[in-house]
Amino acid sequence: MVHGWHKMGGTALETSRGGFDLHKIVDAIRDRGFNQVYIIGGDGTMRGMLEIFNEIRRRNLHVLVAGIPKTVDNDVGIIDRSFGFQTAVEMAQHAICAAHTEAESAVNGVGLVKLMGRSTGHIALHATLSSRDVDCCLIPENDFFLEGKGGLFEFLDGRLKENGHAVVVVAEGAGQDVMLKSGEQSHVEERDESGNPVFMDVGGWLRSELKRWWTGAHPGELFTVKYIDPTYMVRAVPANATDNLYCTLVAHSAIHGAMAGYTGFVCGLVNGNYAYIPVEEVARAKNMVDTSDHKWAWVRSITNQPDFGKS
Repeated sequence: MVHGWHKMGGTALETSRGGFDLHKIVDAIRDRGFNQVYIIGGDGTMRGMLEIFNEIRRRNLHVLVAGIPKTVDNDVGIIDRSFGFQTAVEMAQHAICAAHTEAESAVNGVGLVKLMGRSTGHIALHATLSSRDVDCCLIPENDFFLEGKGGLFEFLDGRLKENGHAVVVVAEGAGQDVMLKSGEQSHVEERDESGNPVFMDVGGWLRSELKRWWTGAHPGELFTVKYIDPTYMVRAVPANATDNLYCTLVAHSAIHGAMAGYTGFVCGLVNGNYAYIPVEEVARAKNMVDTSDHKWAWVRSITNQPDFGKS
């Protein structure tokens, strides 16, 4: 039945948002006689796993609970990376390459790519470092502003004068505060079925703001924005070889941990070694981009973008 699943994109188990009912879930585990439960997902899923694990312990059920971190955003804490991330970065590079080609083909062309990353900018950061075609990378962890000295518009103006084109990569969670401050967006906070805030579309907004800025600053001059949102293309493809291997080893690690009698653990790479981590530690940790470390310094080095800071 499962033969060949590893060569497919998507998920055979299917996925959804919301619907978390702790007591119904644990009741179903008990009623069906399961003695091992493997919970696969991102940081929110790991927090849900902790609740399930605690409820199983409270009821004194003889059920093993193991967690397998899976998120393309790479925001699960403590572990080096989650499987799916490297495939997402690889696919993001295709979108960046297309944006660069389109921007380079136009007079004063800007290629704008919106990538996944609600609260962290790991995909945007690593795709920027890998492609070397990006002029500016905007992530949730680093505030930016549009107008004035040191702003995005001033930077792009200089880059367009120098090269005739530019490529901007923005993570979906970046610029939420800037959109509200701009007064152009009226926004009533909404939440999805899992309780996560529904973000405004930073890609569409930035495209409009870029056109507005250019029309005012350079009336009559040619300008175009090529906007690419590859969200579903990035996450729907089959895993690459690196992620396939990593996923296999993490799965084997989870089974070995279960057969050894462990429970309430999450398995993953820590400093290059496969480890079992207490779910309590994983549930309260989050892997954010540290804008004071060397990776963000590399981004600024290859793009020469300003640090922006707060306006």
